[in-house]
Amino acid sequence: MALDRYIAALDVGTKTIGIARCAVGTTLAHPQFTLARKGVKTDVRHMMDVFQQWGKVTAVVVGLPYELDGGEGRSARLARQIGEALAERGHTVHYQDERFSTVEASHRLYAGGVNSRGQRDVIDQVAAAVILEDWLSAQAKADRP
Repeated sequence: MALDRYIAALDVGTKTIGIARCAVGTTLAHPQFTLARKGVKTDVRHMMDVFQQWGKVTAVVVGLPYELDGGEGRSARLARQIGEALAERGHTVHYQDERFSTVEASHRLYAGGVNSRGQRDVIDQVAAAVILEDWLSAQAKADRP
């Protein structure tokens, strides 16, 4: 397991992007930070700088906020724009259904003693960790015979 190789995950919102990562070969994602949205080009440039500081980012998992009926709305299109821009810059991008990631993140934070007011600054990055762990779990299931 190389600890300088990572998988990143993004919870893309209209105002912020939560970012999490895990080392390749591990299954536990770690919330990293929340990026205030400035625009696709600026946001991607900032992420590229961060990814370079981390070492090698082998893949990026972008949460897709599907509608409850399974369709893609405005939020999913925004997430795809970020994913496509990262792919254009050479990153392998995967998409993961993230319909309930924020709810799960809130439950985790509440269980850890963080009230709703305290969750504001970290909820998006914890949601990104949920997205990444869900994606890792799906990959592990797909690899089983």
